[in-house]
Amino acid sequence: MRSMRLFVLLAFNALMLLETHGFTITDETDRRALLEFKSHVSDDKRALLSSWNHSFPLCNWTGVRCGRKHKRVTRLELGGLQLGGVISPSIGNLSFLTTLDLSENSFGGTIPQEVGNLFRLEYLDMSKNFLGGGIPIDLYNCSRLCYLGLSSNNIGEGISSEIGSLTKLGHLDLYENNLKGKVPASLGNLTSLQRLLLPQNNLEGEIPSDVAKLTQVYSLHIFGNNFSGVFPPAFYNLSSLELLGISFNQFSGRLRPDFGILLPNLESFIMGSNFLTGAIPTTLSNISTLEKLEVNDNSFTGSIPTFGGTPNLRLLNLKTNFLGNYSSSGYLDFLTSLTNCTQLEELWIGQNRLGGDFPISITNLSTKLFSLGLQSNHFSGRIPHDIGNLISLRTLLLHENLLIGPLPASLGKLLELRFLSLFSNRLSREIPAFIGNMTLLETLDLANNNFEGNVPPSLGRCTNLLHLYVESNNMLNGTIPLEILHIQGLIHLNLSDNSLIGSLPEDIGQLQNLGALSLGNNKLSGKLPQSLGKCLTLENLNLEGNSFDGDIPDIKGLVGVKEIDLSNNNLSGSIPDYFANFSKLEYLNLSFNNFEGKVPVEGIFQNTTIVSISGNNELCGGIKGFQLKSCLPQASPVETKLSSRLKKVVIGVSICIILLLVLFIASVSLIWFRKRKKNKQTNNPTPSSLEVFHDKISYGDLRNATNGFSTSNMVGSGSFGTVFKAFLPTEEKVVAVKVLNMQRRGAMKSFMAECESLKDIRHRNLVKLLTACASIDFQGNEFRALIYEFMPNGSLDMWLHPKEVEEISRPSRTLTLLERLNIAIDVASVLDYLHVHSHEPIAHCDLKPSNVLLDDDLTAHVSDFGLARLLLKFDQGSFFNQLSSAGVRGTIGYAAPEYGTGGQPSIYGDVYSFGVLLLEMFTGKRPTNELFGGNFTLHKYTKSALPERVLEIADEWILHIGLRVGFPIAECLTLVFEVGLRCCEESPMNRLATSEAVKELISIKEKFFKTKRTSAR
Repeated sequence: MRSMRLFVLLAFNALMLLETHGFTITDETDRRALLEFKSHVSDDKRALLSSWNHSFPLCNWTGVRCGRKHKRVTRLELGGLQLGGVISPSIGNLSFLTTLDLSENSFGGTIPQEVGNLFRLEYLDMSKNFLGGGIPIDLYNCSRLCYLGLSSNNIGEGISSEIGSLTKLGHLDLYENNLKGKVPASLGNLTSLQRLLLPQNNLEGEIPSDVAKLTQVYSLHIFGNNFSGVFPPAFYNLSSLELLGISFNQFSGRLRPDFGILLPNLESFIMGSNFLTGAIPTTLSNISTLEKLEVNDNSFTGSIPTFGGTPNLRLLNLKTNFLGNYSSSGYLDFLTSLTNCTQLEELWIGQNRLGGDFPISITNLSTKLFSLGLQSNHFSGRIPHDIGNLISLRTLLLHENLLIGPLPASLGKLLELRFLSLFSNRLSREIPAFIGNMTLLETLDLANNNFEGNVPPSLGRCTNLLHLYVESNNMLNGTIPLEILHIQGLIHLNLSDNSLIGSLPEDIGQLQNLGALSLGNNKLSGKLPQSLGKCLTLENLNLEGNSFDGDIPDIKGLVGVKEIDLSNNNLSGSIPDYFANFSKLEYLNLSFNNFEGKVPVEGIFQNTTIVSISGNNELCGGIKGFQLKSCLPQASPVETKLSSRLKKVVIGVSICIILLLVLFIASVSLIWFRKRKKNKQTNNPTPSSLEVFHDKISYGDLRNATNGFSTSNMVGSGSFGTVFKAFLPTEEKVVAVKVLNMQRRGAMKSFMAECESLKDIRHRNLVKLLTACASIDFQGNEFRALIYEFMPNGSLDMWLHPKEVEEISRPSRTLTLLERLNIAIDVASVLDYLHVHSHEPIAHCDLKPSNVLLDDDLTAHVSDFGLARLLLKFDQGSFFNQLSSAGVRGTIGYAAPEYGTGGQPSIYGDVYSFGVLLLEMFTGKRPTNELFGGNFTLHKYTKSALPERVLEIADEWILHIGLRVGFPIAECLTLVFEVGLRCCEESPMNRLATSEAVKELISIKEKFFKTKRTSAR
């Protein structure tokens, strides 16, 4: 390579010598090169270069500029012409070229190596094309280059160390090019560099220390790569920096406290979406030139520095960190300092730990402020009356706080508002009519508050509204105002979970851009309007839990619909056949209505997991999975009349028998209960452990034991709360503390269910509930927590899927076949105890790997009884009569199919979940794996492989760890999978009993591992 470069240099010197002695090369060379270039331009764009012909002087051609002395082409400027084709290698013959601009075209192919012949080239811009194939190595011969722009291509490959030879380079732009590998240390040779742009690539590793030599650089952007390590120490030497962007990388560690002193000229510092920790340096406020500061989506802690010394600040983004301590004490002073930043336009401090009363100082911020985000904190109290002072606001996010009271009247002054989000607070009173003054509003989210009264008709004036959400926990009444139907751009309308009355307006079809209509769980009635079928863009139709009646209107035009829920209404008639043709439909719930007649058997009606039709007693036919009666031939009028009379007689007799039976059972139960209570008082006078310790642990104790519920103590989270590791000094014991999220609907029920389920049951494979805490936190909010025995080996989920776990928490090895068998036996044993042998039958209702915890010797303990149900003793024949609209859902993939159709909690649902868990344990695949969808489930995936292909579906780690030579692994796995398949049969009655599952799994263990049955491992 060095000899080649020497040859080229000698040729160049020879050329210059010839010219010095009068031997010049004519412009004919340039003409031929340009015509050759034109011939490679795509035919449809070649007309843009029509002046490139022999009739025009070369120097008058489009985009061509020549030197005065030799009339040779010195500048070729074709940027922005949208030329296509490829770049001809002939470009390298324009030996006098100093400027080459081919930017903003559509050139494909590669950058010709011949560009390296352009020794005079100072400016090269090929950005915004479709070039690939890497940066040609010969390009680095152009040692006079001052500007190199190749952004927005797909160049790929890496940055060669040869780039260090371009020592005159002042501008290097390689933005968005799919570059790979590391940044070469030779980049430090470019000491004239002022702008370095490497964003949106796949570069990785640490930034080399040689970058510290780039002392003239003022703009440095490397965001959107995979750079790692601590914040690059080399950057602290670049005191000339004005623009620094490092966001969306993997930088970690802390920033130096003297950051603002070392980089005093920063105007823009963008470093969001990394893994930085510690405090935000207070010296940032010393940077008087600072205009933009984004440190969002990191893990910064502590207080926020004041910004009195940054008068030019326009953007401050601190969201999604761990700033604050849930109180206002000393943590909101920075807001007062921001009132001096008269140019402030955007302030984002959401998703932190800020708390206390809503800061009044917000109302004194710059009137230029157009974005304000305080969401997902712990602000309480009322929204200040003077919020209307911020007259330029376009976005206001206050959701997920603890705000109370009505909306202040001055909010109506924010006429520029486009996005108003107040969901999940405790706001109350009526939704004020002044909302209609915000005619530019595009999103209004008032969900999950305590609003009451009518939906204001004035909303109809918000003609730009796209998304309207007023669902969940509000108490709206009255009818749906017709004025809303005038908002023809509306995409999402959600008024569910209120008390709205009346009918669905006839003109609903005017909303032809509607994508989601959610009016579930109101008190709406009447017939569904025919115009509903005109909402052709509808994807989600949720009208469940109302009193709609009559037939389903003709909505066969809604071919893009994905979800329809019409359950728990009074709809009647037949199920429309055209539903079978809705190819995008993922969920159809028609249960608990009065539908009758034959169920279609085509299309989606072949899949009982996405179609629910239970609770319609007059339906017949359908596929076997629906378990409906056969459709009999239609009876004559006389037969129908006789049948009707006979049915009435049978119903009357049945009611009498049922009443007598109920009275008998009640009498027997009362006698049994009194006797049991007496025996319990006699034989067991001491209270349970839960009762003994219930009052002995406080909120303060738990807060101290978990370091203030620190994330460093967090070991997991679930549907209703977060689990922390804690040390109780009085007990000298490490425990697990599950803190319930009391803002989450159902959290209190979950707390009570877990206490009730676990207080009187004992089993070696149950997680032990030590005590509970029902208290008030330091902000006066309800606090509920459950304290369990700590399981040092975490959950089964992290052992089955270690690649999904952070490296610091990842198990050091994987589970062997024997260990998995032992865990499966543990889980099956505890289910058998809960279902049959405890004081009262208990259904867990949410069995999955994350709810199976492992102790020191990998003994399994089932946990999380937040959805558990105490069951009556029932027989199998009555199971399908125990349907309810409030059936347990459990977790997708593990929940039994009957739960999706309103089925009551049962031991059969637990058996199904155990079967799925068993298949997951030995295949290593979640039931929600992307491999599965539609009718193809983990169950069918396993069944289709048995027995010949059993090793193909087994978790590969099982095949390599802990097995002796010659072990009959295929036979063993086949038997285990068969147990799993029998447990997750679709019909509850066909599922294997847990007692049988335990026996079969122990038998497999004895057969293949020669270990006898014991009470403990």
